[in-house]
Amino acid sequence: MASITVPNLDKTLEHRLRIRAARNERSMEEEAREILKVALNGDTALPDPPQNLAKAIMSRFQPLGGVELELPPRGPMREPPRFD
Repeated sequence: MASITVPNLDKTLEHRLRIRAARNERSMEEEAREILKVALNGDTALPDPPQNLAKAIMSRFQPLGGVELELPPRGPMREPPRFD
């Protein structure tokens, strides 16, 4: 079970949370959990991150049409420099 601490909580905000919790017959901790649950359950702004970056890029630009690039031929590797 996770535990969080909110340092430097504004006194006005703390008071409002205390009033809201009392109105709903909950503890402040339970009220904060409920507020977080409601706020985050409807959150669709952050989609799941793609599993493969190349596929994510291709799917984003696929509606614009593809571009076939001609790759230059690869030659043999050159010799590494010598420091003697």
